[in-house]
Amino acid sequence: MFSLFRLGGYRLSEISWASLFSALKSNPPHLRELDLWDNKLQDSSVKLLCDLLESPDCRLETLRLRGCSLSEISWASLVSALKSNPPLLRELDLRDTNLQDSSEKLLRDLLESPDCRLETLRIDDELITAEEHTT
Repeated sequence: MFSLFRLGGYRLSEISWASLFSALKSNPPHLRELDLWDNKLQDSSVKLLCDLLESPDCRLETLRLRGCSLSEISWASLVSALKSNPPLLRELDLRDTNLQDSSEKLLRDLLESPDCRLETLRIDDELITAEEHTT
């Protein structure tokens, strides 16, 4: 299998996203880095991504959503997935995502969570590390 999966700039249908996330979820221990830059993910696709993140077998360390414009519902689902079953995620890249203030606050709060393993959060031009955020 693969440890890095890059799928940037594609405009997949909802059926294609469902098939992709189903395939990734069926063998999650091998996936370490997922790069979905510049994709328009619908709420249903983000829900499938969250299902992958919530899987006890998920070993994802890096998630890049740079350039993905998500709805408030999707942002809330993503943060909830990261909080409910903290994966091994160390890096989350959210540059150029039109992140709303309320969602950004949820993500910053996530860094303060004792269960959070996230070390690096990239929001627009800002690089936030766990050490900087907690001091």
